[in-house]
Amino acid sequence: MNTITGTLINYYFHCHTQCWLHANRLNLEDNSEDVRIGKVLHEINEEKSKQAEIKIDNVKIDKLTKEYLVELKKSDSDPEAVKWQVLLYLYKLKQKGIERKGKVEYVEKNHNTKSEIIELDEANEQALLSVLDAITTLVTSPTPPPPKFENKCKKCAYYEYCFI
Repeated sequence: MNTITGTLINYYFHCHTQCWLHANRLNLEDNSEDVRIGKVLHEINEEKSKQAEIKIDNVKIDKLTKEYLVELKKSDSDPEAVKWQVLLYLYKLKQKGIERKGKVEYVEKNHNTKSEIIELDEANEQALLSVLDAITTLVTSPTPPPPKFENKCKKCAYYEYCFI
């Protein structure tokens, strides 16, 4: 459970095949334009803020304020995956004795920013622990689950691996 990163939990909700491949070190993201854009956004925001990207154990938190753990995303295309990623980060902070609310800031192409607040309450924490167990079971299986084609697959860095 300690090896589960924010990226891994995000991929679990996005695609189980992608999650397994990434966890088992089949990284094809260096060829992905979307991944490059996300990295550039993080670099720009890191330069703007002295509180940018904090590494705790095996997770990287974009920003920490007195009230919020802030996660920056380039779009709101997969809010469920992002919610669980933030819950993981809040859980990691809580284990260190730091309690915060989560705030996801979506920075859209037209530079509009919208945000969402996420809290680690008791129900979310129990659900998160179940999700972490499910991810561990998935990524330790000897083979990846078969891919299921969806429209979002066309933009995925693993598209060629899964479908060509």
